[in-house]
Amino acid sequence: MRIFDPHIHMTSRTTDDYRAMYDAGVRALVEPAFWLGQPRTSPASFSDYFDGLLGWEPYRAAQYGIRHHCTIGLNPKEANDPRCTPVLDLLPRFLAKDGVVAVGEIGFDTVTPAEEHAFAAQLALAVEHRLPALVHTPHRDKAGGTARSLAVVAESGIDPGFVVLDHLNELTVGHVVETGCWMGFSIYPDTKMTPSRMVEILQRYGTERMLVNSAADWGHSDPLLTRATGEAMLAAGFDEADVDRVLWQNPTAFYAQSGRLDVDATGSTESGGVPANPTSPAAFLYAGNSVARGGS
Repeated sequence: MRIFDPHIHMTSRTTDDYRAMYDAGVRALVEPAFWLGQPRTSPASFSDYFDGLLGWEPYRAAQYGIRHHCTIGLNPKEANDPRCTPVLDLLPRFLAKDGVVAVGEIGFDTVTPAEEHAFAAQLALAVEHRLPALVHTPHRDKAGGTARSLAVVAESGIDPGFVVLDHLNELTVGHVVETGCWMGFSIYPDTKMTPSRMVEILQRYGTERMLVNSAADWGHSDPLLTRATGEAMLAAGFDEADVDRVLWQNPTAFYAQSGRLDVDATGSTESGGVPANPTSPAAFLYAGNSVARGGS
């Protein structure tokens, strides 16, 4: 089973997590910029954080055989802090970087006017830079927040196929399925989706435009729940092609629209394609395999 986790916050995780993820079949991931828990007080702290997503974290992932990409944006929670809003002026410099495959996480936290302003401004940047957009739907009033998110997306003029609405669930997926946007689901203990609930959604709505992620971060979370979802799909009667579509082909297709995605062409999980020492900085260079760069 090959896995591309399209939303995971590895800055919050340990090297043991990278080892376990590789052993579970994870070969690529996208790390969205997000709230770190402790409020940031100036744009300079964001610059340092963005530099880490583009430099240190891809190197750390490579030591364990995993391709790392990121999304860059001002997250909804900190969009409410006037000390942070000047970050919007910094974003074009970072959105031009090769390792950035989308604008995000953007969207709503508590659906304030400040959040909507930052959301709309960053969708405009996504259009300008021809990048996909990763949209965070709020954890409270999810139905109302998802509906408002779709309205802001429609107002922006961005191609719906360049947008994924994340953190969806049974109450919100129906709002998105006919819009042309991609649908993201976080398999996350206690507060979001479980593998069994995800399987029920896939049985009802199919596998097209579906992205499954762990959203693992500094909270109670599990970076191996993508694997658990694949296993639950197989147990429920989905075949290996269905699992590969959800866990590899769909995230690859979505982020390839950036023109910057750089993943192993086969996504092979066979140990023969990876250097024997997974801690080597060259571990991500899968010998004998070509590299696929997605186009828009």
